[in-house]
Amino acid sequence: MVMIPTDLNNSSYANDPLFPWLLSIEKELDDWYSGNRSGGDLDNLLSDCISTFKNNAQYRNDLRFLKIWFLYLEGSKDYENIFREMEENEICIGHSLLYEWYAYFLEAKGKWKEAHIIYHIGISRKAEPIEKLKWAQSLFVKRMSERLNTFSLAKVDGGEQVEVGIKLINPWSAFILEELLKKIHPRITKYDGYHLSKKAYSGKVALSSLKKSSRNKIIEIGGKKYQIKGCAGQGGFAQVFKAYVDSNPDDAVALKIQRPAFPWEFYMYRQLDERISGKQRSSFGFAHKIHIYSDCSILICDYLAHGTLQDAINSYVVTGKFMEEVLCIYYTTEMLYMLETLHSVGIIHGDFKPDNLLIRYSKDDLSEEGFKDRTDSWLDQGLYLVDWGRGIDLQLFPKNTEFTGDCRTSGFCCIEMQEKKPWTFQANTYGLCVAVHMMLHNTYMEVERKTSDGGYIYLPKSSFKRYWNVELWKALFTKLLNVKPGNNDIELLRSLRKSFLDYMHDNPLLIKKLKGLLVKQRGTLCSA
Repeated sequence: MVMIPTDLNNSSYANDPLFPWLLSIEKELDDWYSGNRSGGDLDNLLSDCISTFKNNAQYRNDLRFLKIWFLYLEGSKDYENIFREMEENEICIGHSLLYEWYAYFLEAKGKWKEAHIIYHIGISRKAEPIEKLKWAQSLFVKRMSERLNTFSLAKVDGGEQVEVGIKLINPWSAFILEELLKKIHPRITKYDGYHLSKKAYSGKVALSSLKKSSRNKIIEIGGKKYQIKGCAGQGGFAQVFKAYVDSNPDDAVALKIQRPAFPWEFYMYRQLDERISGKQRSSFGFAHKIHIYSDCSILICDYLAHGTLQDAINSYVVTGKFMEEVLCIYYTTEMLYMLETLHSVGIIHGDFKPDNLLIRYSKDDLSEEGFKDRTDSWLDQGLYLVDWGRGIDLQLFPKNTEFTGDCRTSGFCCIEMQEKKPWTFQANTYGLCVAVHMMLHNTYMEVERKTSDGGYIYLPKSSFKRYWNVELWKALFTKLLNVKPGNNDIELLRSLRKSFLDYMHDNPLLIKKLKGLLVKQRGTLCSA
């Protein structure tokens, strides 16, 4: 929504009849944002203001008045007539913002042809600053090019362009994410824990001052105080901190601070809540709330203190040893279970790797019972998948949509991404294969193409040790690295998991050994 700046300290407003209206509109906007007033009240105020001043030459080239028109236009279905009236009254027709804003408004409505015409009209009128308008037009053309790589377009009666078939979509492109966020906006604002502010974060401790070494700083979010205890992770656009709520060590959370604001991850967490049952839900991260500011977002999630699967792998790498096969089998069954659950509800994680798999430990002693069906103490034991910023909700796309694009995570780009072929669930299953390879070999996976039955298949370059259960591992890599279009992905994951569980269940001593290794691992990682 267009914002109207006001300055109470500017004496030049003394003889400005529009200024009291600006104050009333700003107040109405504040009330509307807080939910205290209806959109109809705002529309009536804007309409009255426009009627009062549209013939006043004093405001013909006033950008404040232009913003009032656009506020009114955003809430109207008859936007074409409103824009026509703006032109008839010559409202800022020499300013580039008139054309930039209206073209962007039309683009958001899917009126791409009309938006293209508006840019041309503004440039032909030499609206100033002309270079800014031309730059906006070039960005529009770039977005259109990306759309044409996404949608197959055809002409229908009247020359209108419509979607007639889906090609390939890059779910991580800036344009696609922007469009999806617009699509889900009405839904996400209703979710429990969603808090929106139109202002920048204004706590006493600046978020920009939080560094890896930050410790015991107190920041305020939504009326609560969070004591920073350390940095748990850092990327190009986000930082994750461990924090105590109201300085209580028994109430630890993870704070993910991201610039610019990014509500998508919160949306993905709420999809997990809606689609996955209680028993299965414990394998996936949980978000309590998100605070959206104009300059950043703060996502508040559960914090697990037992390290990641990557930490477990590294504990063997530093000593020159390898993770025991029975432990590799256990974590493989956990990952297979996760992906089976996610894929059955139409969700792709998109960044499936050991760094994003936290380790959970049961509060109770593990027993042999309940291992195969993940009940009793085994329900709280296992892995916990976090970091959903690259998550994909298949329900937001047409049925049978396939994707293009690179996950840009070194070592985890699936074969289809590497070869510029369409992919869906391979983004997850390839990540699982890399994680398994890292557990078995302490190295990232490299694949090679081998001839097979007149064709070819992909397999890891690394060989299997003779004392491993080679049949299990070979089946896993062969089937997951060579998924054919139309294969039942969920059934494949389920059958692979069953083969590993059957092997463990048929050898009770292996479960006993696994219990001992998990106790040992917990002591090693939690004391590190």
